Amino acid sequence: MQHYLFVHFKEKRTPDGEQIYFAISKDGFHWEAINGGQPVLWAMLNEKGVRDATIARAENGKFYIIATDLSLSYMMREVYKDNWGNVVRNGSNCLMMWESEDLLHWSKEKALPVRKPGSGCCWAPDVIQDKKTGEIILHWSSPLVDKDMKMCIHYTKTRDFEHFTEPKVLYEKEDADVIDSCMVEEKGKFYLWVKSDKNPCGVIMLESDCITGPFTRRYEFDEEMKGLTGGSGSYEAPTACRLEDGGYNLFLDFFGVKGKGQGYVPFRSNDISTAVFKRADADFSYPYGFKHGTILAISEEEYEKIKNFDYDAESYNR
Repeated sequence: MQHYLFVHFKEKRTPDGEQIYFAISKDGFHWEAINGGQPVLWAMLNEKGVRDATIARAENGKFYIIATDLSLSYMMREVYKDNWGNVVRNGSNCLMMWESEDLLHWSKEKALPVRKPGSGCCWAPDVIQDKKTGEIILHWSSPLVDKDMKMCIHYTKTRDFEHFTEPKVLYEKEDADVIDSCMVEEKGKFYLWVKSDKNPCGVIMLESDCITGPFTRRYEFDEEMKGLTGGSGSYEAPTACRLEDGGYNLFLDFFGVKGKGQGYVPFRSNDISTAVFKRADADFSYPYGFKHGTILAISEEEYEKIKNFDYDAESYNR
């Protein structure tokens, strides 16, 4: 039976929020916190804070967690002067990565310099495997230096998370900046979600026959976005998981209020090819607000091991 692991961070003003958290679920609807709701992994390099985590299961049997190297708690006021433009131009130059063979014992993190110095930030990594070649596509949000730092989605290919191809543009929206990409494959089609900053301001859905595009817009998805509380522009960081019945759960991160009201809200689709997702809050439960992360399908055995493991005993939190 398929279970699920959610890897995420918390939106807090203290450094403990910008770390790696785990939550698990037996059905993809009802979630429980791991490690007493405390961080499972702490970032100790560069900005000493991470956001927007993704997790991958590679063909070599290892697991990889990759995240944005960014600490607003430590850096936003003094270093970036409370200016996101400074972060885009000068911050988050690397992605941070941990690896594990069992989801329990994790390596020290290391930096992945997938961007050239001076080429702007690396935000919100995500991964998908190309079933035809076996390569892993690592994609993220970065600016185009030659286009006035316009944000778009970049990608690189790897097989071992040590050697990477030269980054290329995966998706650029002609009339807007885009960030926060999530991609899944279903029956030979590739579905991509991104957050657009205008036309419309909110999450949009795209489709392609090829893992690297080109992508075309699925406007059917927009209908549910139009009625969202706080406006569609208050949602970002899409992440999706495929259920055993073939349906999909899609989660969008609501940031339109301060404090505990923030976090993921759920949407359901019985058939992803229709691009129709309906909000379904009543079907889901969370122990607290999850912020930008991704979901990995795990086995029942892996679920039980994660649930019963003492991450504090590994000194990750000391």
